[in-house]
Amino acid sequence: MSILKDLQIRFRNGSIVEQLIYINIAVFIVTLLLGSFSGLFDSKPDFIGDWFALSSSFEIWITRPWTIVTYGFFHGGFMHILFNLLWLYIFGRLFLDYFTPKQLLNFYLLGTVFGGLAYMLSYNFFPVFEGKLGSMVGASAGVSAIIIGTATYIPNYKIHFRFIGPIKVWHLAAFFIIIDLLQMSSLKNGGGHISHLGGALFGFLYVRQASNKKLNIFGSFSNLFKRKEKPLKTVHKSKRRRPAPQPKHVKSDKQQKIDDILDKISKSGYDTLTKEEKEFLFKQGK
Repeated sequence: MSILKDLQIRFRNGSIVEQLIYINIAVFIVTLLLGSFSGLFDSKPDFIGDWFALSSSFEIWITRPWTIVTYGFFHGGFMHILFNLLWLYIFGRLFLDYFTPKQLLNFYLLGTVFGGLAYMLSYNFFPVFEGKLGSMVGASAGVSAIIIGTATYIPNYKIHFRFIGPIKVWHLAAFFIIIDLLQMSSLKNGGGHISHLGGALFGFLYVRQASNKKLNIFGSFSNLFKRKEKPLKTVHKSKRRRPAPQPKHVKSDKQQKIDDILDKISKSGYDTLTKEEKEFLFKQGK
């Protein structure tokens, strides 16, 4: 079996987390082979960087609206993709213990969109970026949505790390948020950190919306995020007891015998009845 065939089987049989990882790795390999993103941050011409990376300019984005999603599948370097996919793997698997694969994909894609919008807004309205033009790639916003969404839902869940020990999910989430807040004003990658915060905000509000019916921020989208009940792990007891199933009607022996005699008459005629059957039918007729 060829390596390509083996990868295809692994992709089809893998979870949504593994499939997203495979897609990101495949895109990264293609960009390496094509030598793309060599000029992503130094304004040199680059086909894939220009047409799939997200520009900070609204005027450019309007001509390439798909980049609000595609930028979330491209990366500018090995360490960039390594850490994004590492956290996607850790938190994505944990996310699937409480939500469905469809919900995880929605978090990844919509978190990417929200992160992209936050990035463009920051470059167009924050004074620190005035007159600057940038481009962005990376899955960080989508991964941030998954991380913060998970931390919002199960904040006290502990993840065990080798050589470190158990760390609560909300501690990790808080660490990521603090790092992004501290570096959001950086001219080098401040917009990228703001996009992380945009994805994180989306993950937080979405889980709160699903958990609290009084909070109505995303309207009908809340139907996509009904909590998934885990068999054998979570048992919901109801105070209302279900009514016991009603017993099926059982015919008496006498009625069954009458039915059998009538069936015999309909098939073969009255004269075929025995003396006992005629007497029995006569008595029941009285």
